[in-house]
Amino acid sequence: MPAPGLAIRGPRSLLRQIREALAGGGPAQSRLDMVVRIIARSMVAEVCSIYLRRANGEMELFATEGLKPEAVHVTTLKPGEGLVGETMRLNRPLSLSDAPNHPSFSYRPETGEDPFHAFLAAPLLRGGRAIGVLVVQNRTERVYTEEEVEDLQIIAMVLAEMVAGGGLLGEGELKNVEIAPHRPERLKGSRFADGLAYGKAVLHEAPVAPEQLLSEDSAAEERRLKTAVEALQAQIDEMLEGQHGILGASFEVLETYRMFAHDRGWNRSLEEAVRSGLTAEAAVERVRSEHRARLGQARDPYLRERLHDLEDLNDRLLRHLSGDGHAPRVLPDDAILIARNLGPADLLEYDRGRLKGLLLEEGSSASHAAIVARALGIPCVGRLAGLRDRVSEGDPVIVDAETGEAYLRPRPDVITASLARMDVRAQRQAEFARLRETPAFTRDGAKVTLLMNAGLAVDLDILGETGAEGIGLFRTEFQFMVAEELPRLNTQTALYARVLDAAGDMPVTFRTLDLGGDKVLPYLEAEREDNPALGWRAVRMGLDRPALLRLQLRALISAARGRPLRIMFPLIASVDEFRAARAFVDQEIAWAQRRGRPAPSRLDVGAMVEAPSVVWHLDALLPMVDFVSVGTNDLMQYMFAADRGNPRVADRYDFLSPPALRVMKTIQDACVESGTSVSVCGEMAGRPLEAFALIALGFDHLSMPPSGVGPVKRMVLSVDREAARRGVLSLIRTSSGSVRNEIETLARKLYVAI
Repeated sequence: MPAPGLAIRGPRSLLRQIREALAGGGPAQSRLDMVVRIIARSMVAEVCSIYLRRANGEMELFATEGLKPEAVHVTTLKPGEGLVGETMRLNRPLSLSDAPNHPSFSYRPETGEDPFHAFLAAPLLRGGRAIGVLVVQNRTERVYTEEEVEDLQIIAMVLAEMVAGGGLLGEGELKNVEIAPHRPERLKGSRFADGLAYGKAVLHEAPVAPEQLLSEDSAAEERRLKTAVEALQAQIDEMLEGQHGILGASFEVLETYRMFAHDRGWNRSLEEAVRSGLTAEAAVERVRSEHRARLGQARDPYLRERLHDLEDLNDRLLRHLSGDGHAPRVLPDDAILIARNLGPADLLEYDRGRLKGLLLEEGSSASHAAIVARALGIPCVGRLAGLRDRVSEGDPVIVDAETGEAYLRPRPDVITASLARMDVRAQRQAEFARLRETPAFTRDGAKVTLLMNAGLAVDLDILGETGAEGIGLFRTEFQFMVAEELPRLNTQTALYARVLDAAGDMPVTFRTLDLGGDKVLPYLEAEREDNPALGWRAVRMGLDRPALLRLQLRALISAARGRPLRIMFPLIASVDEFRAARAFVDQEIAWAQRRGRPAPSRLDVGAMVEAPSVVWHLDALLPMVDFVSVGTNDLMQYMFAADRGNPRVADRYDFLSPPALRVMKTIQDACVESGTSVSVCGEMAGRPLEAFALIALGFDHLSMPPSGVGPVKRMVLSVDREAARRGVLSLIRTSSGSVRNEIETLARKLYVAI
């Protein structure tokens, strides 16, 4: 045998030998034995072994050259045991010159491996998950070169695909091997949009699976790769230039895409993989697996977000290689979309009629994808750790957005129970429909006005179906987020006129642009901020870019065409900000009148109470405004110093806690004293239990997602407001961190339908 280090260089020759050996057929074990012999000879290794993971997590020795053959299918390692377990845990290659002295070394006498010192292992990665480990060993202590580590990684990737595709083992041999997750799993996450759904998993931006791993002509594959990369780079460059914008994508994300797409290291890795004998598609998959292994375990959220960018980049490149770089996804009739995260317009690109549910690995209930999901009535559960690696395309999936859970490949009894619950929900929806025309009065005669939050054209189509009495919050920024360039005056005017036409005699409150923070547009220059939630956003951007704000105000006034108009400014933090914003309204009214255009028959200008600063300056603010609306999402995140978009801290506070309820009562009392109309338009208003507490505090105007109107109306019709007031006021004086359980007990004691 040649001396260690004098291996036949290049995995391409080795892969060809493996392919030729497999073409001869024969029993599965014989083919596996042949594969490890070929690898050992090519790598100049005295040992080559293949371990595969069983469904119980144990690693089983499936084939070996150099260890005792009687150890095959006998030697098993528990999860994390030995150097093989360490390789699985690291999810990347492990190279050692003196393996027996490593703390993870596990001696198995039946294998006879004690004389071997040099150890090199690479995980068999498929979809970012390790399904096995490929090991080579040598007796003498030596350091494996970077080229050898690289070669073993390529071989391991090809073996993983061959095992998973049945090229090495038949179904009988694979029945207990966990090629892909197949056992029923229940994941606990957070409820983002209420509802229940059952269907088939569809992976967002799903990669095109490579049909062929080994190339016949490396030069031709290199040309294909170069053409696809250039097309991808051009597409991303056009996105940044606003020519073919991705809906809802932020400038920073697109900049990251461009940086990675033009990255020499990424391109070089792809080229080297192709030159080693892989097809262009297989090269992308190999580089993808490396990125997942390297960044998937990173603690730094910035690095994990970069992995998300790289995943998207690899997926886009695969679609360019397949020739459908711009082709829309075709969904099955009962699609459950699976994604790590989504932008709000990404969701809008899918067929709403076929999309039944949404599962996210990341995100928050206040993210814009969650807001869109609620607007569309799509059940959504987020913050499901490890979701993408635990589900395969086409898996049956249950989205339980009542409990914040996801069931992957559920058992038949779980499916039956969920379908029964879906029937009950359908009956409840029928009950809500019957209540559509019923005025929302409490049992003791108090009128509660229920309004709808909107921001999408689809919301207008269902306004009459919800039973809402108007639109309490129209988010105007969505039009800007789904546009390729800044919407012109006529485009904005047309949308606002359509909203007013759809509402008819019902009131509509337009919130001016709430951009900035996490809603950065690709066509607006913006700088990265360390704390965007507290940065240049909302009315601050409008005041600093008066042309942008005045253009929107001009469009709103023009769209009113002499009808009543309600305008609301977001994130007012001081009375001076409102005074300056209101001055722009007056200037635009004067501009319209000078040109003989009709002014609104009634103009109400209000402010959102979201910054804690104005809570303590309401005595100065309220005399200036026609109305206020409490945006509980931002108000609470600022009060509790917990970023609602950060999964690590988003659940650090409860809307139903004494401090939250006390500040809401402070706002309500101040508005009653000054005679100012007040509403609540945050997430808090759309949940029956939270709305019960708000009504008890005296709020009688609530604006919520369309799906919340029916449940909240049913609650209103069942409540005695005075009894609720007495009970809730006694609870907010306690020292508990949350009084959710106590308020729920009170509601049930009062026979409130929550």
